[in-house]
Amino acid sequence: MTDWLIGLVGSLTISLLAYRKRSLSVSGALAAVILGTLMYVFGSLAWFGTLIAFFISSSLLSSVKRKLKAAAESGYAKSGRRDAAQVAANGGIGLLLCIINAVWPDPVWWAAYVGVMATVTSDTWATEIGGLSRSLPRSVITGKQVAAGTSGGITWLGTGASAVGGLFIGVMVWLFAHLDAVQLVPLLFIGMMAGLIGALSDSWLGAILQVMYRCSVCGKEVEKHTHCEASCTRIRGAAWMTNDAVNAISSLAGGAASILFFYMFNIL
Repeated sequence: MTDWLIGLVGSLTISLLAYRKRSLSVSGALAAVILGTLMYVFGSLAWFGTLIAFFISSSLLSSVKRKLKAAAESGYAKSGRRDAAQVAANGGIGLLLCIINAVWPDPVWWAAYVGVMATVTSDTWATEIGGLSRSLPRSVITGKQVAAGTSGGITWLGTGASAVGGLFIGVMVWLFAHLDAVQLVPLLFIGMMAGLIGALSDSWLGAILQVMYRCSVCGKEVEKHTHCEASCTRIRGAAWMTNDAVNAISSLAGGAASILFFYMFNIL
């Protein structure tokens, strides 16, 4: 019962603060409370702490120079204020791994979790910081310049932020899991590489498979079916392959890469 209370109070406090800072919508705040509480109950401080570190850092970054990122974000399916679906896409797989580990303990679930959290952090940091880039992004597929906010577009600034986000998760895992100093360097490598692989997978899926629309008013290619207060026409991608679906699938790629790296460093 104590774990339930601690998880609920901690998650509720952070979610309310995020809601007041406009980092979460009402549905997003409720989803974050449920997610955080269950993560603490079924996991440990390492699981819960890593999730909270991702959430707080990403929420802070979303508020940085919001006006400068407004043009790029106008075409995104989701804005900086995260809803329940976005919270689930970023943390749902991590929670599933946590619950599976509680029922069927195995270090492999923890290894996958590290990669999943590195991916969602790297991808979010790349989006938030990359939106400040003064140069136009380039398609991850063709290498040609594309408009700001185009799905599958990457910048050097965003890619660098992605790498730093992965390193950040490596440090958080090391701290919250109370690991030996000798394990810090491998965890930094795992966090950075799993994060980059997952984030680039996100960009690739966004460029190839994600559903995209064209605004009938301004002609801009966007991720959502309405823009400029008008309906948009679908131009490519599967209807179910939304931005949230892309985020969830790419986090699996980062989780798989993390498992491989854990075995390489003989951490498992």
